[in-house]
Amino acid sequence: MAQPVGIKDVARVAGVSVGTVSNVINRPDSVATETRARVLSAIDRLGYVRSESARQLRAGRSRIMGLLVLDMGNPFFVDVARGAERAARNAGLGVMVCNSAQSASEEADYLSLFAEQRVRGVLLTPADATGRNIEAFRRHGIPFVLVDRVAEGTTECSVSVDDVAGGALAVRHLVDAGHRSIAYVSGPPGFNQVRDRRTGALNALAEAGLSPTVLRELPTERLDVAAGRDAGARLLGLADRPTAVFCANDLLALGVLQAMYAAGVGVPDDLAIVGYDDIEFAAAAAVPLTSVRQPAVTMGALAAELLLEETETETEAESGAKRHTHRRVVLQPELVVRRSSLPTR
Repeated sequence: MAQPVGIKDVARVAGVSVGTVSNVINRPDSVATETRARVLSAIDRLGYVRSESARQLRAGRSRIMGLLVLDMGNPFFVDVARGAERAARNAGLGVMVCNSAQSASEEADYLSLFAEQRVRGVLLTPADATGRNIEAFRRHGIPFVLVDRVAEGTTECSVSVDDVAGGALAVRHLVDAGHRSIAYVSGPPGFNQVRDRRTGALNALAEAGLSPTVLRELPTERLDVAAGRDAGARLLGLADRPTAVFCANDLLALGVLQAMYAAGVGVPDDLAIVGYDDIEFAAAAAVPLTSVRQPAVTMGALAAELLLEETETETEAESGAKRHTHRRVVLQPELVVRRSSLPTR
């Protein structure tokens, strides 16, 4: 494989110094016309392309922001990435999207990669419930914004949805439909989103004057369809099976729906199901899925805009301008009712 043409090659062919080539590229007016023409001719003949990454590293200012999410197999995070990319592109930047696969160790590896690449900043949905990865990354001095999580105990910006309100919307809907035995398929209990949605569900029960025992939690190790199918199998094995299920995300809900369909259990007549996120597949399921909608694209765009604002303000602060003020943006969820929770008889 041929080696890429470098600035030294251009200097050799043009018969000038490397510094002169650099001046032609960056400060052409400072170079004599004849010399400049000779360098440009060499650049054209060799097909030299300036290394933008090298230039950015020298300047200490990258045109790339990092985005690290829990699961790119979840369409919710694809929508978050779409929003972030749109905002970044409008600012002339690109986005490096990485997937922690809900693993704290993989998250740590990607955060180290972002630091090595000296990205402009990072948008992060944390996988490490302990916060150690964030603490380690903070030492690099690279700005970051938390996405789909409130910045509790930190001073950084965050963009999230009110998951307590979302959990309440889901269970209030089921209670209003007459359900008095509800399962919560929750995902890993260490995730803030999982806990907040459970808190909202319990709040809805309290509002209705019902005991918290109405809600039976079924934790899963992951937040994907396979984990939902496993939870569905556990539900089928219960002698006193609940009449409704609230799932911490739509992938879990779709997995439960698959398990019920395979077992001949009617949805919603025998079991009502409510998901969370309102991904595109929710409406397209065999039984269209009731879900709590999160404005994922808006969330990604707002997070990217906060990060851009912070990095631009940091640059301005070097000349005495005002500093960035961290903000926590909390968006409101919306319940989208479909057939999976509406009995047909």
